[in-house]
Amino acid sequence: MDTIEVNGIVLHANGGPEVLEWQSSQLAPPARNEVRVRHTAIGVNLIDTYDRSGLYPMKLPSSIGREAAGVVEAIGPGVRGLEIGQRVAYAITVPGSYVEARNVAADRLVRIPEGVADEQAAAVLLKGLTAQYLLRQTYKVKRGDSIVVTAAAGGVGLLLLQWARHLGAHVIAVVGSDAKVGIALEHGAHDIIVSSREDMSARVRELTKGKGVPVVYDSVGKDTFNASLDSLRPRGLMVSYGNASGPVPPMSLLELSRRGSLYVTRPTLFHYIATKRELNRAAEELFGVLRDGIVKITIGQRHKLRDAAIAHREIESRKTVGSMVLLP
Repeated sequence: MDTIEVNGIVLHANGGPEVLEWQSSQLAPPARNEVRVRHTAIGVNLIDTYDRSGLYPMKLPSSIGREAAGVVEAIGPGVRGLEIGQRVAYAITVPGSYVEARNVAADRLVRIPEGVADEQAAAVLLKGLTAQYLLRQTYKVKRGDSIVVTAAAGGVGLLLLQWARHLGAHVIAVVGSDAKVGIALEHGAHDIIVSSREDMSARVRELTKGKGVPVVYDSVGKDTFNASLDSLRPRGLMVSYGNASGPVPPMSLLELSRRGSLYVTRPTLFHYIATKRELNRAAEELFGVLRDGIVKITIGQRHKLRDAAIAHREIESRKTVGSMVLLP
């Protein structure tokens, strides 16, 4: 196998969307236990903006992006169970998916089942696996639970709404504007809180007759952290899994005691899919709810790969709806 030339986005310095540069580079043949994937669609996630800005430091120069879908183009030594031409997708810890093709460890790939399009797989895998671990592992949502989901009209948020409702939860969705109320209701929310004009925690208390909820799934971060804590019942769990408004400032642990012996966790997807078995089990459940129509994917924005800077400006504006993909 020969080295090939690929085009993609390269980051030479941290900063705003303007630091995303389009350039060509050389891609070596896949090494042992690796597969070359020719991308057909690339998922865009908030974590990509954290890598770009330097919030999550990484060695530069580098591409960014954690997930994509595509076709197996070349197979390195030692790989079993994959064939040239198979459709696959991945969500991995190593940034680098904003390119036309890349080499990926074979044990990090999942096959895309029939009935799931490449764009859907690229748009859903990282977000869908996130929804899976949040609802099924971090806190196992039960029938009759009342839960709060912030950024409910975003990519992960819409998945959480649909899946949690299927599990029998009463879903309270928090959105940033009136424009997003309709889509949250369409995707399974029972009640809506518009954070730009309502007191989130007061409204949650009102909706739960003063009790609060057992769990809040919060991906907004700084702007909603305290309100999320104040929405919990005693011994409730605050799941802070994102920083859309910026990182949460330091706080005293005594605040958790004062609010009712609360729990806080800051989970990361990759700790939940660290082994091939964990990855396959989570992906199987995710693709199962997709196949059965329990969860539907909304791709609200599509951009050319070379226009990644536009995509980043849109996702950081918090005005996007559903998922976003880049097309090589």
